[in-house]
Amino acid sequence: MPDTRHQISFSAAILPILFLLFLIIYGVVLRPNVWGQSNLPLEMIFLLAASFAIGQLLILKFPWPEIQTAISNKLAKAFPAILILFCIGLIIGSWIVSGTIPMLIYYGIKWISPAFLYFLAFVILIIFSLLTGTSWGAIGTVGVVVLGVAVAKEANLGITAGAIIGGAFFGDKLSPLSDTTNMAAMATDVDLYDHIRSMMYTTLPSAIMAALVFLIMGWVSPPQVTEANNPEVQATLSNIAQLFNFNLFLLLPPVFVLIGSIRKWPTLPTLIGCTLLAGVLALIFQPFSLEHVITTLLHGFDMEMTAYADTMPDRIHELFERGGLYALIEPIVFALFVFVFIGVLDLMDTMPRLVHRLFRFANSRTKTILSSLLATGMTNALTSNQYATSFIIGDAFKHKYDELKIERKVLSRSIEDYGTILESALPWTASTIFATTALGISYGTYAPWHLMSFINLIVAPTIAILGIGCFYKKE
Repeated sequence: MPDTRHQISFSAAILPILFLLFLIIYGVVLRPNVWGQSNLPLEMIFLLAASFAIGQLLILKFPWPEIQTAISNKLAKAFPAILILFCIGLIIGSWIVSGTIPMLIYYGIKWISPAFLYFLAFVILIIFSLLTGTSWGAIGTVGVVVLGVAVAKEANLGITAGAIIGGAFFGDKLSPLSDTTNMAAMATDVDLYDHIRSMMYTTLPSAIMAALVFLIMGWVSPPQVTEANNPEVQATLSNIAQLFNFNLFLLLPPVFVLIGSIRKWPTLPTLIGCTLLAGVLALIFQPFSLEHVITTLLHGFDMEMTAYADTMPDRIHELFERGGLYALIEPIVFALFVFVFIGVLDLMDTMPRLVHRLFRFANSRTKTILSSLLATGMTNALTSNQYATSFIIGDAFKHKYDELKIERKVLSRSIEDYGTILESALPWTASTIFATTALGISYGTYAPWHLMSFINLIVAPTIAILGIGCFYKKE
């Protein structure tokens, strides 16, 4: 059957994009911010947009089998990454039931020193976010504890909160367990570990500069109370020690993932192997049965499996009741709807034609990278959702990158540089609202110290202009 995509006018091809933009402005911007109503779920926004696009194709006489094939092909390409998202939930659950995550939290809290409070707040949140793959989870659990230490020691809460939030998003960005990291790699068809290694060129220098500032601020604006013991911290440590047994063998799961990343093992077998290893460690060292381990892998860790469920404070429940096969079911469902929408757009060749029109000035590699950064920032600021940003920008720019022989891992990195990182720097986004609510700190208090994001926003375009870490292919 002849290809009918180029027979569609440009105005007709971009109608689904305009309809999606209308839904986003109405459902995500106007409803909550103007009319005080709840957001329209982004899953429904993309489902409606996909339905609109499918209806348009049917009106244009595209046969349904061709539409269905385009959608199926797009979903088939995404299927391996979707399996990885399921595995992330398995790993989080297995690392909790094995005692790996609890042990790291225990010793991380124990090593907080007043003189290095801001620096350690940044580093500890990096570690926990890296190992759990969730910035929100790190902020809402360990971040709350660290801020409690800062309150008790009469430290500068703005600096502390900035360090907590910056560290959490740094770790989330580079973690192979992070949903946004996997989404950016998935949206651009880039290997997960290649994507992570590419991000080191922008994220690591930004983190080092931020860490140095926090280290200096520990001496410029030190906490007023320097006593080592704090009742809230000691109570938290005591509660964690009651639940789990600690030893060096519990470090094997993160070491396994680290070795897999360095040696470039396939992502899916590495994550499954790590899950099985953590499950064995749970049976050997923790007071949990095989049934408890299986339940955790399926539904997440449940404090009711312990003998102390009724005596533990809510903070401990929030810290450990997470993970499981269905932990990331919402981003998985969202990804499916996005791929349905993008699969339909492929039949109209919409995104390449749109990028060609909007970014005709981007006739060089540097301009293209800078354009993708700008487009990512605008899309994330509008949608307040990194999942949507990843797929929209990834599909819009990946062919342009191919034309100019720029590695797609530069595109996936750009999507996170001005997407994931930017999300916590804007006052109206879901990430900022969550962070301010969880920590009880206003945006204006921590914003001047959200160094990780603001430094990264400068570093990313700078290395693009200099051509550092851009992996240009030979002509």
